[in-house]
Amino acid sequence: MAEIISGKIVSAQTREKIKAMVSEFETENKRKPCLAVVLVGNDPASEVYVRNKIKGTEEVGMKSLSFNMPENSTNAEVEEVVKCLADDDNVDGILVQLPLPKHLDERKILSLIPDTKDVDGFSPNNLGLLSIGTPRTVSCTPLGVMELIKSTGIDLKGKNAVVIGRSNTVGKPMAMLLLNENCTVTVCHSKTDNIAFYTKNADIVVVAVGRPEFLKKDMVKEGAVVIDVGINRVDGKLIGDVDFDAVSEVAGYITPVPGGVGPMTISMLLYNTLMAAKKVNG
Repeated sequence: MAEIISGKIVSAQTREKIKAMVSEFETENKRKPCLAVVLVGNDPASEVYVRNKIKGTEEVGMKSLSFNMPENSTNAEVEEVVKCLADDDNVDGILVQLPLPKHLDERKILSLIPDTKDVDGFSPNNLGLLSIGTPRTVSCTPLGVMELIKSTGIDLKGKNAVVIGRSNTVGKPMAMLLLNENCTVTVCHSKTDNIAFYTKNADIVVVAVGRPEFLKKDMVKEGAVVIDVGINRVDGKLIGDVDFDAVSEVAGYITPVPGGVGPMTISMLLYNTLMAAKKVNG
């Protein structure tokens, strides 16, 4: 049976380290690192995410600013808030909670966040720096996945890794992170024929396709590390992209849903905010 990689445990350990670094930063710079979160509308899931992010900043000793804007806010109104935060030297990180209401220009609004304050790691420049092996700020979820993989203690050099999914926020940066760790990486997606051909030979499989229980037992190599990024609600329950019970019988390590990747995403957001503050203050 696979060993469970607990995102809750690794996240708690990570936050303790961040908390100590935040305290050191505050002592040296006479201020707290600051994360500003912009939420437009009243999407219930987004509201929960924002509350958890704000709670996380406070737990590690950071300062948080929250801007809750009405659903009918105009592009100009949202852009003005983001511009003000971009110009504020006391704000280290800016996060615009997605998805935005459909009438807003998401790309234009996100482009107003300076690369140095882009703690989500979504900007073209930050993605570009990662692609050439000199990352500045890395997308929170892939960064958290790397921490979970490393927590197993396996030597990543030369390992065959398969990433299922090619989104700009998870799949592509995940593949680049694994490449930077000297893995041999294959990216599979919805147009890939016979995905099992690739996953059966993989030492590491990261699944981020948004399809409940997509990865089956017969697709996994014995002893592989399986990371489930998927969050799907089925009959009121949260289910990942991996057939957890069956795959656990052959995998060496596996993450659960919930309690796997999710907790790490917010921890990496806190880490990115702290790093952004440290870079500004030398």
